[in-house]
Amino acid sequence: MENQRNELDCIEKYQARGYICNFKCEDNKLLELKSNKLYSPNEIIIKRTQRFEGLSNPSDMSILYVIETKDGIKGLVTANYGIESDTDLDEFFKKIPSGNDESNDAI
Repeated sequence: MENQRNELDCIEKYQARGYICNFKCEDNKLLELKSNKLYSPNEIIIKRTQRFEGLSNPSDMSILYVIETKDGIKGLVTANYGIESDTDLDEFFKKIPSGNDESNDAI
């Protein structure tokens, strides 16, 4: 994917491609916010990752995970990384099997 100027531009492009669901980490699982369905790490496929630095403060860093669940739900997860990282979310994504990480493939 071409280099994006900011996170919002990138999110809008993925939403246009059908990645419209939002998730948050809860009890070591990802919760899809509309259906309230919980997903374990082995049920998540990472389609793409994109890192961003803050426009006004480069230490404000975030990562966008473009994901799909094993049952076909497509969505996005945003997380701070670095000093301000969400450790629960970090741990969840570390538990996703390497075979489920397709982030080097183009979508």
